[in-house]
Amino acid sequence: MDTSELAPLQLNRGADKRLRKGHLWVFSNEIDIKATPLKALHAGQQVRLLGDKQKSLGVATVNPNGLICARIVSRDYKQGLDKSLLVHRLNQALSLRERFFSQPYYRLVYGDSDLLPGLVVDRFGDHLVVQISTAGMESVSQDILDALDQCLHPASILFRNDHSARELEGLPLYQTDYGPVPECAELIENETRFMAPLKTGQKTGWFYDHRLNRAMLQTLCKDKRVLDVFSYSGGWGVQAAVAGAAQVVCVDASAQALEWATENAALNGVSERVTTLKGKAIDVMKTLQAEKTRFDIVVLDPPAFIKRRKDQKSGEAAYYHINELGMRLLARDGLLVSGSCSMHLSQERLLDQVRGAGRKIDRQVQLIYRGSQGPDHPVHPAIPETDYLKALFARVYKD
Repeated sequence: MDTSELAPLQLNRGADKRLRKGHLWVFSNEIDIKATPLKALHAGQQVRLLGDKQKSLGVATVNPNGLICARIVSRDYKQGLDKSLLVHRLNQALSLRERFFSQPYYRLVYGDSDLLPGLVVDRFGDHLVVQISTAGMESVSQDILDALDQCLHPASILFRNDHSARELEGLPLYQTDYGPVPECAELIENETRFMAPLKTGQKTGWFYDHRLNRAMLQTLCKDKRVLDVFSYSGGWGVQAAVAGAAQVVCVDASAQALEWATENAALNGVSERVTTLKGKAIDVMKTLQAEKTRFDIVVLDPPAFIKRRKDQKSGEAAYYHINELGMRLLARDGLLVSGSCSMHLSQERLLDQVRGAGRKIDRQVQLIYRGSQGPDHPVHPAIPETDYLKALFARVYKD
């Protein structure tokens, strides 16, 4: 790609400090709009990013209508975002995953952390699911397709570009199949088989991020009664049953999700120990409490309650409430697994909700394990937003 003719994008004086430390995002108030008017650029366009004294910071893609108006894709001003760079980045990402995982089931590309902002790729053996969330990546979608084909030669690629994040960039929602994309694809996680609904499931059909935390649960659940709240297709619950849990109850508001959980239990030969309850999590937990049903382990893996900073107060209240309900369902000396995928909620604040819920019901709480996302979701050290997943394992008991 010839970058010599790329339009310049000039930053305000001093605005390059954060970028020099490794960050990839440029905010609209950091642009010298007198020197380089943002509105003269179009969404997805590649530019030469310039810092103090017009020193090159690399190549970025822009969206003049967003708060994050540019994202660096290359520190080399001679290398733009094209198939060549995509192949290089994909091979780097692949080498990391193959270092940690012996089987081809993982998040292959995790956006900014793999220096491919706006791109997510999940791998299900010979099948890939792609999500694009920025105009810059959308502009090279054919190159992405070609690069994936060159690096992995998959049987199929599904573009699941039907998620709400695209609306922030003014992008259309769509799904596109390349090759014979199955409705469900098999994956193996922690010695447990699952079928991921690629076209109709949440996100890409599966959540690989809690893999290590689910593995930790497996070491603790033999002969235990386990409640899996917000279970989706049984990621936590079915793995607990495979590891020897005596009883597992999966709770979800979606009948379809519970049907998938039931099918995944059957796939692993543990149907007799896995049952389901349909309904809103809070309603089901209150009913179980009224019935005096108790569990040895309660797993809470809710959707993000804090999607924006303005949701902070109400979101923290929601985490507090479900953790209190979860604790009330524990046997006298039980284990609470409290998860959060809200990037705006720190691990310390989640621990505050767990601690507070314990004190409200007069229970002692001991934190025994802190979990995070797996190595296929690497954290970019300059971008705290990439470090989003929390899982607290807490012993809850009556003194």
